[in-house]
Amino acid sequence: MRNALGLMLASVVAAVVIAAGGWFYYSARADQGAPKTTAARAADQLPAQAKLAAKDDVETTAAIAARPTAVAQAAVPAPAPIAPVQPMQACANPNALGVARVVEIDTTGGPGFGFDHFKQFDFLTDKEVVLTFDDGPWPVNTPAVLKALADECTKGLFFSVGKHATYHPEILRQVLAQGHTVGTHTWSHVNLNGKKMTEQQAKDEVEKGISAVKYALGTNPAPFFRFPQLQHNPAIVTYFGTRNVAMFSTDIDSFDFRKGATPEKIIETVMTRLDKLGKGIILMHDFQKHTGEAMPALLARLKAGGYKVVQMKAKATLQTLPEYDEALLKDLKVPTSSARPITSVVQTVSQ
Repeated sequence: MRNALGLMLASVVAAVVIAAGGWFYYSARADQGAPKTTAARAADQLPAQAKLAAKDDVETTAAIAARPTAVAQAAVPAPAPIAPVQPMQACANPNALGVARVVEIDTTGGPGFGFDHFKQFDFLTDKEVVLTFDDGPWPVNTPAVLKALADECTKGLFFSVGKHATYHPEILRQVLAQGHTVGTHTWSHVNLNGKKMTEQQAKDEVEKGISAVKYALGTNPAPFFRFPQLQHNPAIVTYFGTRNVAMFSTDIDSFDFRKGATPEKIIETVMTRLDKLGKGIILMHDFQKHTGEAMPALLARLKAGGYKVVQMKAKATLQTLPEYDEALLKDLKVPTSSARPITSVVQTVSQ
């Protein structure tokens, strides 16, 4: 009797142990889930070197600085990729000029803006302005413009010269990081309608400038372009139609590049013309010292006059042409053994 009772108890215990073990095993398997994998990123490939027809010693306007000395240019470091632009924070200035509205431009077919040359797209309403700046980036002057804009929580459109972008990529990255739109303004600010300028040289000036701005930013610029001296080369106008690049003229020229320009003269020139027209795209130069000095007072005048700022953004970015990317890197003597961005090579996994 005792033996039978013992056998019954042993059987019950064994059954409980087996059931518990099975439950633990299957629970652990379910918690593990499928292993996580990360696809490897292939290194970007660049095509063979292209021979450019444009020359770096092409005649430039007086407003554009010469290439820095050999000492300053001895080693041009490749700029680190920019960090993603953070969402706009709330404006700390309760009385700021701000941005009244943001417009997105579909650049398909190469539309033009600015009534001095293009009259098809009249998108500004009364008391609206677009703030545009040419020829940067440049030390002291561009940061002065950026500070004035930041103090009023407003935004502008910057047309960068390619050479200047390669000289001061860190400044141009600040422009983009602060939420402004960055377009292009040729490689060396040459007049694309010059008598000695061939169609191929004009194209090279345009495309090399675009590649230089991309190089400086670490990302593609907006498909926005302004012709130096507002000299619209007919062949390039047609070419931009195929490249889907919007062209910019102006409505109000500040003439801040003229000899004898002062902050006071710049402000009066802009406001006199603006009060007459009632709205418009304003042309200024962040390359010019007096422009940076004039900006705080100019923005205050705009605000006092009831004017509102419109920011222009592009629906898509502008893809560079690979042959010009590679030609630029060779010209700047940048090693091209790997075109991978640093973020795909080095990543912080613990800190």
